[in-house]
Amino acid sequence: MNNSTYTHDQPWYAAGLRFTCTQCGDCCTGEPGFVWVTTEELNAIATYLGQPVNEVRELYSRMARGKRTLREKINGDCIFYDPKKGCTIYPVRPAQCRTWPFWHSNLETPDDWERTCEKCPGSGHGELIPVEEISRRLKLIRL
Repeated sequence: MNNSTYTHDQPWYAAGLRFTCTQCGDCCTGEPGFVWVTTEELNAIATYLGQPVNEVRELYSRMARGKRTLREKINGDCIFYDPKKGCTIYPVRPAQCRTWPFWHSNLETPDDWERTCEKCPGSGHGELIPVEEISRRLKLIRL
């Protein structure tokens, strides 16, 4: 990875960053956390599952910190994660999931990115994601 200096006009990752999803499930499992969802995302999940949106909202999400988040299983895994199949709503997964690992918290400094690469086996490997695509994903959700 190039940790060269940067200007205010360009982020430190102006040359892009490598990432490929290994579908390891690490970002869907383990410690409890929050997967924030919008009304539109819940509607898409309901349509995908063929269930009424009110039912999906009640069964699969909850309120936390004044916002809606997906529920977790007792072990901390996402309610939609299946150890054998992976994400059971992958085509309509929330923006938070679609934009991983390109979150502000992971990209503020090269050290933040290095920590992300230590946690996520796909970060720092695979396809070179151009800065334009990273910027687009950063604008979708602030984490």
